[in-house]
Amino acid sequence: MTHAATVPALIGVGGLDDILAGGLTRGRVFLLEGSPGTGKTTIATQFLMEGATRGEKCLYVTLSETEDEMRDSAQSHGWDLTGIDLFELVPPESLLDEDQQQSLLYSSDLELGETTRRIFEMFERVKPDRVVLDSLSEIRLLAQSSLRYRRQILALKHFFSTQNATVLMLDDLTADVADKTVHSVAHGVIRLEELSPEYGPERRRLRVIKYRGRRFRGGFHDFIIDTGGVRVFPRLVSAEHKTEFVRDVLRSDSPALDALLGGGIERGSSVLVLGPAGTGKSLLALIFVAAAIARGERAAMFVFDEEIGLLFNRAIGLGIDMQAMVDSGNLFIEQVDAAELSPGEFSQRVRTCVEQHKVRTIIIDSLNGYQAAMPEENALVLHMHELLQYLNRQGATTFLTVAQHGLVGDMKAPVDVTYLADTVVLLRYFEASGRVRRAISIIKKRTGAHEDTIREFRIGSYGIRLGEPLIGFQGVLRGVPNFVGGQGATPLLEDEAR
Repeated sequence: MTHAATVPALIGVGGLDDILAGGLTRGRVFLLEGSPGTGKTTIATQFLMEGATRGEKCLYVTLSETEDEMRDSAQSHGWDLTGIDLFELVPPESLLDEDQQQSLLYSSDLELGETTRRIFEMFERVKPDRVVLDSLSEIRLLAQSSLRYRRQILALKHFFSTQNATVLMLDDLTADVADKTVHSVAHGVIRLEELSPEYGPERRRLRVIKYRGRRFRGGFHDFIIDTGGVRVFPRLVSAEHKTEFVRDVLRSDSPALDALLGGGIERGSSVLVLGPAGTGKSLLALIFVAAAIARGERAAMFVFDEEIGLLFNRAIGLGIDMQAMVDSGNLFIEQVDAAELSPGEFSQRVRTCVEQHKVRTIIIDSLNGYQAAMPEENALVLHMHELLQYLNRQGATTFLTVAQHGLVGDMKAPVDVTYLADTVVLLRYFEASGRVRRAISIIKKRTGAHEDTIREFRIGSYGIRLGEPLIGFQGVLRGVPNFVGGQGATPLLEDEAR
């Protein structure tokens, strides 16, 4: 061995080594299991390529795929398998002859013994540091019984351990029964899964079921198979990302809006902008994006619902040139297709903006679109909790928009996340004097006081304009107000700012 046994063997798969707390313990046998098509061979090849780049001897023993198939698969990823010994182990041609199969000895007895002997011979010839055995399902079929299969696996484990090699055995889970034989024998077990949603492409995730003597990151982690290999997105744990920063108050360019918010938004907090469709949630968030960039900071927008070109045009009407912000490198904007993107990958993209590009203002527009990427409501709340906690601890200010069902009257959000946000801004339509108008109010703020008034507002080329508190109305928040005021009632906003 050229490496000390105490130094883990990196797998070379982005994110997976992080989940495994550094890689695989050297000199041990590991199991990588999953249904056909989940990415076992791709991860195994990356494991050997990582070893080859470090000057280690690597051996790939394949009982299921031919060497040509292996090389074609590697070529599709742009890989060069130089430094990896490929050993294609196929049944002797005589075993395919019916006349030769009729014997006093079962052909499986001969073939299993022959298979094991040839694996050992190839190992002795190469003396590898890393080995991949693909796949155990072939050995299980040859063994024909659970007892013989277990004995064979134990024999392989004992042989490999005496050679101090790091072994990755693959299993495609094609057995009719759930045989946990290898689970008890292996030092660690990683399971790959593929999910088929009702709409959109398949989703893949993995879980470390077992790893002796090592604290690993538990739970499910999303991953994708892309050109160039597998990329894993470790489950976000906000408690691992605490940073120190000054919690100063961030202001917009509207004194009236800042006053409504009790002075502004505290850095490192989350703001939920809630309201029916068309009330101006996205444009309100854009006001804080423009203010952040004016302060010399960077901002990022993840747009789920609206086409970016249309958003740019609407922002021009607000006096905000988003294209210029993007061109200057101060605004990162991404159109997100919820059907194509897993929650884990989305969290990773947000982390990249914060950690690599030093973004300090994040807009998620909207949570309705983000929900479409989630299998169930409970998972959405848990994902959002970790993501918001992470961003808060990084000193990033987050704005989320949520479109409520309906336009007026009693309205409901698709999922209740108001308790997760530090500040909740409520936008409403209301009718007065034969016209549809908009109202804004702050219904929650954890840090400091805020106005408890309800004000009419308008957004235009002049920015945002707030009116006086709507004193003469009741029921504005429900969208069906009653005018109860007489003299001294609040004057409503005119069409143009004067």
